[in-house]
Formats: sequence, structure tokens, C-alpha cells
Amino acid sequence: MKKPELKILDKYIIRKFIGTYFFILMIATLIIIIFDISEKIDKFVDNQVPLKEIVFDYFGGFIPWILNSFSSIVVFLAVISFTSKLAQRSEIIAMLSSGISFNRMMRPYMLSAAFIATLTLLLGIFIIPPVNHIRLEFENKYIKQQQTASATSKIHYQIAPGEFVFVEQFSSWANTAYRFTLETIEDNRIVSKLSAESAVWDTTFNGWKLRNWYIRDFYNEESEIVRTGKELDTVIDLTLEDFYRRRNIAESLSHKELNELIDVQTMRGDALVLYALIEKNNRIAMPFSAFVLTVMGVALSSRKRRGGMGLNIGIGIALSFIYILSMRFSEMPVHTGALSPAFALWLPNIIFSIVALILYRMAPK
Repeated sequence: MKKPELKILDKYIIRKFIGTYFFILMIATLIIIIFDISEKIDKFVDNQVPLKEIVFDYFGGFIPWILNSFSSIVVFLAVISFTSKLAQRSEIIAMLSSGISFNRMMRPYMLSAAFIATLTLLLGIFIIPPVNHIRLEFENKYIKQQQTASATSKIHYQIAPGEFVFVEQFSSWANTAYRFTLETIEDNRIVSKLSAESAVWDTTFNGWKLRNWYIRDFYNEESEIVRTGKELDTVIDLTLEDFYRRRNIAESLSHKELNELIDVQTMRGDALVLYALIEKNNRIAMPFSAFVLTVMGVALSSRKRRGGMGLNIGIGIALSFIYILSMRFSEMPVHTGALSPAFALWLPNIIFSIVALILYRMAPK
């Protein structure tokens, strides 16, 4: 008789968990959408943005991004909410009194957490990147309206093994790099140095048109050949997109594309590689938080309290915000070089896993 009862209990808890999770997530998403529309409505009207683009291009990417971003805190709120109700109605006491252990009661909770973690992981890897690309393009076009009259100075890239590009200043007015230098190094020795007063991006052949250039070829310490000219067309592994690459470009890349970007930026010594590494590790670390927050939520709300479920929800919100903020602040030591991206992004999970384990050990008592 116990076996069917346990299966019914599993289904009951899973249904409550998943149902409460999606209900809170839906309400939270609707509230955020309302606030977002009220904040951006003026720009939509001023720029005469077509309704179709607002619905499909912007909110088509914004909603999945919001769902994934707030998934962790919603998991905690869902667990706290419905488990507190079970405790207040003495249902948990009845479960434990019938011979079900606290560990056994946790099984459907963990199955539900696994479902949510898997869903979050799949969204983060396969769904959100392509729709994020459309959303970010929409924001750049209508909301942020990035100025084309900008300049970037002192750019230094390794575009290939032994090939280094230095640009004193890049102006997006005319897609021109000023004081352009390309050095080729072999065996720790410069074998060629190409310098130009300017390099203009030419869309006809997708390359750079150098102006007032000269090339120095070094054959040995005492021999070199110098060539000069007014204009020279050249194609190198550096495109116009490299100068316009945004920090949040990693959010719109698939897992494969993200790894390729990390390899290229690491080879070039590009400081923006940190954003790509953070995004890569965050896509895996964030779904794992569903397990940690589920254990913490059950441990905190499974006991019947005099103050009712309000106290549990208050504690839950406080702890979940601390957890989420710690995951955000964990990015800071990455940029300062104090911690590696992998360790920094997983550190909150490690710390709160210990907290969750302590609370879980105390809960049955």
C-alpha cells in the first residue's frame, strides 16, 4: 500500500512545485513587461517603431531572457510559498508521521529542480542566444541608438600567431583606422613591419585600403628592404566588426560560437574575452542554483511557524536576493584579475551549497 501512496505524494509535490513556479514566473514577467513598456514607450513613439518589430523582435527576445534571468529567485519563492502552506496545514507533519523520511520527501523536490535546471540550461544555450541577437540589434537601432561618431584609441590585437596589429585610433565616422601598423614576428624577431597613415575599410573586397604606406622587410640585423606607396589593398584577419564588437555580444552567441570567440579573443589578447568567459560559465552555474535554492527553501519553510508563511517568504526573499547578488558581484574579481571566471562564477554556488547543507541537516530536527 505504501508504494502507490509514495507515487501519489511525488506527483502531488511535483505538481505543486512546477505549478507554483510557472505561476509566479508568469506574474513576475507580466509586471516586468509593464514597467519596461512604460519606460520605453516614449522612444518607441519618437522613433515610430512598427508594432510588429516591438512584439516579435524586442519582446520575442526580452521575455525568454527575463524568464531565464529570474528563474533562480522564482524557484526559491515557489518552494517557500507552497511548502509553507503544506507546513501550516500540518501536511508535512502527516507525511513524516506516516513513516516517510525527510530525505524521501525531498525526492520530488529534487526531481522538480532537475526539470527546471534542465529547462534553464537549454534556454540559455539554444533558445536565448539567437533571440538575444535580434533583441540587441533592436535596442541598438531604436533604444540605445549608438552614435556612429565615436572613436576608439590604442587598439592592439594579435590577429594570427606571430602577426600583431596596432591602431592608434579608430574613427567610426568613415570606418578608418589611423596610424595603422602590422608586425610579423618569427622566432622572437621582427621580420616585417607594415605601417600606414590610415587604413579605410573597403566593402568592395572586404579588406583595408592603406594610404601613405611603407613596408620594412628585415632579413637580418644589418639588411632590410623598404617599400613605399600611396595606396595598397590588403586583406587580413581583422574586420570592421572587430571594432564595433559590443561587450554583450557574447549573450547572442551559441555555445559553439562563444567558444570560437573566446579562442579568437584569447589569441588576440582582447580584454573583452572576460565578458565571453563570464557568459560561458554563467550559463552552466545559473541552472545549478535551482538545486541549491530548492534545498534551502524546503529547509527553511518545512517547519510550522507561529508567524505563518509570511515570515518564511520574507526570509526566502532576503536569502534569494543575497544569493543572486553574490552571483552578480562574483563577476567583479574576474575583471580585476583576482579570480578566474570559472572559480568566481561557481563560488556563490559552493558557499550557498554549504549553507543549504547545514540548513538541510537541521531541518528534520
